[in-house]
Amino acid sequence: MLSSTLVVAAVAVLLLGVPLGLVVTRLINDEAVQQLRAQATLLLSQVEYTRIEDRPIDADELQRQYPSRYVQIFARNSPTVIVGVEPPPARQMTEETRSESGVYVRITRDRAQVERNVRGWLMLIVALAGLALAVAVSLAVVQSRRLTLPLLDLARIAERLGSGEARPSRHRYGIPELDRVAEVLDRSATRIADLLGREREFATDASHQLRTPLTGLTMRLEEIVAAADQPSIVREEGEAAIVQAERLTAVIDELLAAARRQRHAQAEAITVDDVLRQQVTEWEPAFRRSRRSLRLAGDRGLRALVSTGGLSQVLSTLLENSLEHGAGPVTITTGSSDRSVVIEVADEGPGIPEHLRARVFDRNVSGAGGTGLGLTLARALTAADGGRLELVRARPAAFALFLRPAEQPAARYRVVSGPA
Repeated sequence: MLSSTLVVAAVAVLLLGVPLGLVVTRLINDEAVQQLRAQATLLLSQVEYTRIEDRPIDADELQRQYPSRYVQIFARNSPTVIVGVEPPPARQMTEETRSESGVYVRITRDRAQVERNVRGWLMLIVALAGLALAVAVSLAVVQSRRLTLPLLDLARIAERLGSGEARPSRHRYGIPELDRVAEVLDRSATRIADLLGREREFATDASHQLRTPLTGLTMRLEEIVAAADQPSIVREEGEAAIVQAERLTAVIDELLAAARRQRHAQAEAITVDDVLRQQVTEWEPAFRRSRRSLRLAGDRGLRALVSTGGLSQVLSTLLENSLEHGAGPVTITTGSSDRSVVIEVADEGPGIPEHLRARVFDRNVSGAGGTGLGLTLARALTAADGGRLELVRARPAAFALFLRPAEQPAARYRVVSGPA
C-alpha cells in the first residue's frame, strides 16, 4: 500500500508539477520581456519630451529611474547617451524602440535576475510537491495501519478459535468488509462454544446416566458368579442382567437422540442445486482424469432442511466411493415427494458384493482395502440433520439421501455436466 500510494502520488505530482513549472517559467520570462518593453517605450517618450523642450538628457535622473538597467540613447545630431556603469554580461535581455524623429533607444538587463526569480518559483513548486508526497505517504501509513492492525487482530482471533478457545471477540473496526469477517468469526466462535458445551454436557449426562445401570449390571453378574451352583438363581439373575443391559442400551439411545436433536438446530433451508454444483465443480476434474463423466439429472430448484457442510461431506463421500470403486458415468439424480427430498448417486460399476450388502454402513467394513469409515460417518451426518442415507441398489451401486423438504420442486435438469 505504501509503495502503490507513493507511485500514484509521484505520478500525480509529475503530471501537475512539470506543466506548472513550464507555465511559471514562461510567465516569468514573458513578464520580464513585457516590463523591459514598457520601460523602453516610456524612456523613448521621455527623451522625445526632453527634445521638444530643448533640454539636455539628464543621465543621473535616468539612472535613478532605471536602476540595474543598461540604457543607450541615440538621437540625430546629438551625442550618444549611455546610462549604466557597464553593460550586462553575455546572458542578457534587450529591447529596442525608435521614433519617427530619429531617436533610437536600447535598454538591456541581466537575464540572471530573471533566472533567479524562475529558480525561486521552481524551488517553491518542488517544495510543495515534496510536501504533497509526504502527506500522501503519511495518509498511506495511517490507512495501512487502519487495515493491517485489524487483519492481525482477526488472524489472532482465528488462531485462538483453532486452539479451542471459542470466545466471541465482539471487535469491530469501522470497515464494512473487515466487520463482516469479524461477525462471521464471532458466529463461528458461538457455534464452536455451543458444540463444545453440548459435547461436555453429553459426556456429563452419559457418565451420570450410565453409572447406575452399569452398577446394577455388575451386581447382577456378581450374583450369577456367586450362585453358579444354583440354576434357579442363575436364571433369575441372568434375566435381571438382560433387563439391566436393555436399560443401558435405552439410556445410550436416549442420550444420542438428545445430542442429535441439538444438532438439528444447525440445519437450515438451503438450495440443493448450489451444493450439487459445488460438488460437480470440485469432482469433475478427477472424473475427467479417469475418463469418466459426472452428470446431473432430475428436479431443479429443490430446497431441503439440512446443514450445507454436512450435505457437502456426504455427497463428497459418495462421489469418492463411486470414483474409487465404481465405473462408467456417475449420475446424481434429484427428486422430491411430500415427505422427502431425494438425492440419488449411482454409477455403472460392478456394485457391492452380496456378503457386504447388509454391512456396508458398519464401521471398519470395507470391501476394497479402505478404512471402512466413510459411509459410516456419512450416514451419521445425514441422521444428525434429520435425514437418512440408504443403499437402494447394490449392483450397480446406488445410494439415496432422504432429506427433510423445505419447498416444492420448480423444474427439471436439462444440462448434462462433465462429459468424458
